[in-house]
Amino acid sequence: MIDEFAFDNTEERRKTRQANGEGWIEVIVGSMFSGKSEELIRRLKRAQIARQKVQVFKPVIDDRYSIEQIASHSGMTHVSKPVMTAAEMLAQMEDDTRVVGIDEGQFFDMEIVEAVNNLANSGKRVIIAGLDQDYLGRPFEPMPQLLSIAEFITKTHAICVKCGSTANYSQRTSESEARVEVGASDKYEARCRKCFVPHSDAATAV
Repeated sequence: MIDEFAFDNTEERRKTRQANGEGWIEVIVGSMFSGKSEELIRRLKRAQIARQKVQVFKPVIDDRYSIEQIASHSGMTHVSKPVMTAAEMLAQMEDDTRVVGIDEGQFFDMEIVEAVNNLANSGKRVIIAGLDQDYLGRPFEPMPQLLSIAEFITKTHAICVKCGSTANYSQRTSESEARVEVGASDKYEARCRKCFVPHSDAATAV
């Protein structure tokens, strides 16, 4: 489920900015299993069909499905470059790149905010996907900062595995106090506000 917050025709606005050689920032946020990476990959593939040069990056820490690919939980993939920091990403940026894709933005250092601003100012379209909340339901930096500078924001939602309502939270189902705990359905499930339990909770019985 995807909701896009814009006051007019978002796609037409993007085309106009692109025709004028302007850059901009798009942020895709939501809980786990809400289709963030899938939406990012969809936009990247459309850019490639339009023969625009695309570069894609992901944090090294995210090695769940592949080291050199971003991957959705549904199985969609796209080639990407693993990097440790925003500075490392910028060092690999090529001048003729038109579209920059960044997955798992919440795992980057705070320098990612200035980095994507500079990329957009140089005329590039930057698309970032990431979790907007951590396992406690708190804003997951640097995503709030990225949301504040983005021209376009897309909020994705999953389905609560307990009751079937719209899910906005990533429920941790393993015992860990670490804020960053990389995992998929082995450690997390989607929950709605009513069913979400901060910290950890037992996985929902199938």
